[in-house]
Amino acid sequence: MSAGGEHLKNEGTRKQVIIAGGIAGLISRFCIAPLDIVKIRLQLQTQYLDPLKLNLDGPLYTIRAILREEGLRGFWRGNVPAELLYVTYCAAQFTTYRSVSSILTPMPIPSTLTSFVSGATAGATATALTYPLDLLRTRFAAQGTRRVYKNILDGFAHIARNEGLGGYFHGLGAGVGQVVPYMGLFFAVYEGLRPEMQDLRLPFGSGDALAGTLASVIAKTGVFPLDLIRKRLQVQGPVRAMFADGRVPQYSHGVWQTGKTVVAREGWRGLYRGLGISLVKAAPASAITMWSYETALRMLMDGHISNAFP
Repeated sequence: MSAGGEHLKNEGTRKQVIIAGGIAGLISRFCIAPLDIVKIRLQLQTQYLDPLKLNLDGPLYTIRAILREEGLRGFWRGNVPAELLYVTYCAAQFTTYRSVSSILTPMPIPSTLTSFVSGATAGATATALTYPLDLLRTRFAAQGTRRVYKNILDGFAHIARNEGLGGYFHGLGAGVGQVVPYMGLFFAVYEGLRPEMQDLRLPFGSGDALAGTLASVIAKTGVFPLDLIRKRLQVQGPVRAMFADGRVPQYSHGVWQTGKTVVAREGWRGLYRGLGISLVKAAPASAITMWSYETALRMLMDGHISNAFP
């Protein structure tokens, strides 16, 4: 691997970057699916949270409820659209990041700014391209034992029939508004930390995992309210009452007004519902993603798995 923080910008061919990104998304999604299900269920809860009390019962209660009512398989509910989402998202993300970085690198601008702009552009592009899958992933996670969609194809058809094209993009504004600063911060922090940590020897093989973990935690905390708003908006529409046992209120005035409504009804902590489990998820997810990407790309470049992809 090349030294310093330039490795994501100029290593591997476009084809190798796409394949490595897809592999990273596939592995990461399967590993963190249970935590993702718990986080989504928590984000769709709406009871008031006392700002002076620390609520530790939410995640534990949600985990027990899933096990009791849905069994172990409940933690991988909606895994098909989620796997498709993560594979296509990661492939689009790493490809866009590399392409934008290759354009900006020759320019006389700081490397941290290059990483921020490249990361933000990559995140926004990948989010827009894969948003219908993200929306379906959320709806499958929210439906519990009460099945709204039989499978992913039925979900696409149901939305088209009852909500039209716009139904696939509920909450897109919050999604892009979240991912631009998130991915910008993530890649900027990751590229800044990696050169200092690349010589560390950890259980996952290198400092890439630790750098990815720290970058994700920092970025995730800063933009979490937008993630919660996006989840609330994704289950809006004609079938809103069929998700999360009908507990999600109707939000019909955009991202800003939805945020104000959440604060008014649930307190400011309502915007951070599920943050704890999200950070627990973010650490292994980003570490696994970056480690898988670096490992897959290295193996592709060395020719160890190139024959598997014509």
